[in-house]
Amino acid sequence: MRDIPFGNLKRHYASIRDEIDAAVHRVLESGWYILGNELSQFEKEFADYVDVKHSIGVGSGTEALHLALVAAGVGRGDHVITVANTAVPTLSAISFAGAVPIFVDIDPDSYCINAAKIEAAITAKTRAIVPVHLYGHACDMPTIMDIARQHDLKVIEDCAQAHGAKNNGQMVGTFGDYGCFSFYPSKNLGAFGDAGIVVTNDTAEAEKLIKLRNYGQSKRYYHDSIGFNSRLDELQAAILAAKLPHLHGWIQRRQEIAALYCLNVRNRDIHLPLVQDGIEHVYHLFVIRHQRRDELRRYLQEHGVGSQIHYPVPCHLQAAYAFLGIKNGSLPVTENYAQTVLSLPNYPELLDDEINYICDILNEF
Repeated sequence: MRDIPFGNLKRHYASIRDEIDAAVHRVLESGWYILGNELSQFEKEFADYVDVKHSIGVGSGTEALHLALVAAGVGRGDHVITVANTAVPTLSAISFAGAVPIFVDIDPDSYCINAAKIEAAITAKTRAIVPVHLYGHACDMPTIMDIARQHDLKVIEDCAQAHGAKNNGQMVGTFGDYGCFSFYPSKNLGAFGDAGIVVTNDTAEAEKLIKLRNYGQSKRYYHDSIGFNSRLDELQAAILAAKLPHLHGWIQRRQEIAALYCLNVRNRDIHLPLVQDGIEHVYHLFVIRHQRRDELRRYLQEHGVGSQIHYPVPCHLQAAYAFLGIKNGSLPVTENYAQTVLSLPNYPELLDDEINYICDILNEF
């Protein structure tokens, strides 16, 4: 029996150990750990990668969303349209801003927000849309942007799982007013701790975000607005800068692994992911569906294969959001998928023979 964990960050570190160690050593030797040259350089490099004018490093992906919402003017009692099949941090950011999440069901093929259902959810209180590029598949941003413009709504893209994903050749994070990325360690581009970034093409908004992340300061001890403590530190910036040149290759490897799964999994009870026309999927997660998902997961574990469920309880059914009063049955596609989705190992350091072994186990079930 093999031992194939769902993720393997030790193997990941080993693949670029010298570059990471050099970056960490450089920061430690500098004696400067907050808002220094390492962050400025990484912000420039990441903005170039995404093809935007500005990127603002912050403490986490959650904080990226939170600060973008605040910068957009979203406040107490405002409505923000999003999905329930996301990590709760998406909702946390909306709550931090004092706003109320309004859920729209998902497209059955892409797992992303069903753009055709957004307009019906808009009310006089709606201020923003937060589309989540889930698992690495881009949302239907052209349609979403058309709706947002018609109703004068802000769009804050949640790109936490979609570094490098594209819609008709355009990077996610560049369609909306703001693009928000997480650098949680397991992401396609991950730090060695919490970190995040907001990207925008609006210079005035970038300046606002720079103040918001650092107590609202325009200069030291001069505070123009109420702000927050949310800064991407020098160590994480240096690590991310060392990793960024590898991101394209890592994405290609994830796509190769996804192709191997799709080619070799022949179990007809397993629903493989679909990619919509014009989308470049970056496969942060490779997610299948099976009606006996929990049994399949146990079977994989018995054969030494790790897996995860993203996500077992939709946000609208979480105890923390019971106050919204949304009942089971209100988002049928979302709720069905929560019972059937299963994420398989998919990271650049996964070996072909390990993938073949996983496929054999899936076919045997």
